[in-house]
Amino acid sequence: MTQPNNLVEQYGPRETMEYDVVIVGGGPAGLAAAIRLKQLAAEKSQEVSVCVLEKGGELGAHILSGAIMDPKALTELIPNWKELGAPLNTEVTEDRILFLTETKAYKTPGFAVPACFENHGNYIVSLGNVVRWMGQQAENLGVEIFPGFPAAEILYNDDGSVKGVATGNMGVKRDGEPGPDFQLGMELHAKYTLFAEGARGHLGKQLMAKYDLNAGKDPQSYGIGIKELWEIDPAQHKPGLVIHSSGWPLDTKTYGGSFLYHLENNQVMVGYVVGLNYENPYLSPYEEFQRYKTHPEIRKFFEGGKRISYGARAIAAGGLQSLPKLVFAGGALIGCDAGFLNMSRIKGSHAAIKSGMLAADAAFGALSEQRQHDELTSYPVAFEQSWLHEELHVARNVKPWLSKGLYLGSLMTGIDQLIFRGKAPWTLHHSHGDHECLKPAAQSKKIVYPKPDGKLTFDKMSSVFISNTNHAEDQPIHLTLKNASVPVDVNLATYAGPEARYCPAGVYEFVKNDDGAERLQINAQNCVHCKTCDIKDPTQNIVWVTPEGGGGPNYPNM
Repeated sequence: MTQPNNLVEQYGPRETMEYDVVIVGGGPAGLAAAIRLKQLAAEKSQEVSVCVLEKGGELGAHILSGAIMDPKALTELIPNWKELGAPLNTEVTEDRILFLTETKAYKTPGFAVPACFENHGNYIVSLGNVVRWMGQQAENLGVEIFPGFPAAEILYNDDGSVKGVATGNMGVKRDGEPGPDFQLGMELHAKYTLFAEGARGHLGKQLMAKYDLNAGKDPQSYGIGIKELWEIDPAQHKPGLVIHSSGWPLDTKTYGGSFLYHLENNQVMVGYVVGLNYENPYLSPYEEFQRYKTHPEIRKFFEGGKRISYGARAIAAGGLQSLPKLVFAGGALIGCDAGFLNMSRIKGSHAAIKSGMLAADAAFGALSEQRQHDELTSYPVAFEQSWLHEELHVARNVKPWLSKGLYLGSLMTGIDQLIFRGKAPWTLHHSHGDHECLKPAAQSKKIVYPKPDGKLTFDKMSSVFISNTNHAEDQPIHLTLKNASVPVDVNLATYAGPEARYCPAGVYEFVKNDDGAERLQINAQNCVHCKTCDIKDPTQNIVWVTPEGGGGPNYPNM
């Protein structure tokens, strides 16, 4: 099989484009950084060239979030967002926090609800649509945006600083050889490169390893969020209603919970988050979500309704203790590529926008001083002095407490947030990555999940179908194995093949060869780019890499 760099040697050199700032990822963080850079340039009558690379076929195609949005950061970035038509249309009108048993639902009384769970002044949004709108604002300011061009490789200067990125080659066949439509990727060189790929970024992970950015930090902790968009009976629709739940169907040792948000137009967003530090290899986050919808208190909203879309995405939930060093020579990490998410508030878009703005301020200051390829040290300093740092500091103990089990975790979270108001004189830590937490199958209880009914609950394949996921048929598989024997010899033998269950898109399945031997089949066509396999694989043998440009899901209104 021909390797990408060999193709560059054979067909190169690659075409090169030069910018002041290249931004990898067209989500809230990346677009906020781009907008802020252009705003500062206009204020100071300077020219700053800015480019945004987005792996999705269009802006918003790969964006998946709950989402309730705190407009605080957006208001700082674009004060007149309402007049400009930002799609924040449904303000939260009611919060309900439920504890579920298998048949009952118990509402948490108002006095027992910590401030972090209150959503007064926030908006229920399609974050994908917010991103599309932000893209329009960025383009109006002169930002160059290239959707369908994933950054596949980091480029370095001779001194080890980041020089920029290269986009992936197009038209490469499954065997790695160039096809009839082969086209080399492009090199984009920049004075500074900002990485905003979202949680578990492919390049961000490489940067953390190269520059040892996680030294002295807790391992990042993740959850998988699985979501559906429904159109429901108008009689059951209550615009602005927000429902969160904990408890059933998860066992009391596994962290997780649900969200159910009522938007406009009789639409409801429903989803489930499962912490990826779970122990039982038989657990399937997807099946837990389907089971959740059958609860009497929940299913009533969906009877007579129609499911419109489906998707899944990992979220970085480690908080302040897991944030890496944010800068390195030539660039910075922003948004969920770094882990800027407030798990206690179940919100990350405002944090992503603010981090992008802070990094943009630092980059613009450096460019104004004729600097390039050095560390943007003013970015982490500004973060530590910002309201975002204060917010994450208040939330720092919530995820660690909740990971200690449902009852103890809920009690201690209440004490931490209600009594200490997040200012307790201690900070909890964790020392294990999510992939280290699975127990062997022999020590675990099998879980039998009910069959889907096709009306309220669904199988994975019908779900992937409505995510509009597609990858070029003959392209190289972007879910790579360091060692092809590990899935059977280790994962199947010891953990009963957990990749067949933690993947929410049916990418991985164990099948028998003609001789009866098991093998792992990778259905890469189904991949919704959630990154769960890259995170949860117990041997860290699976490595997610960028597929050909534009591949993956195409989420409408998610």
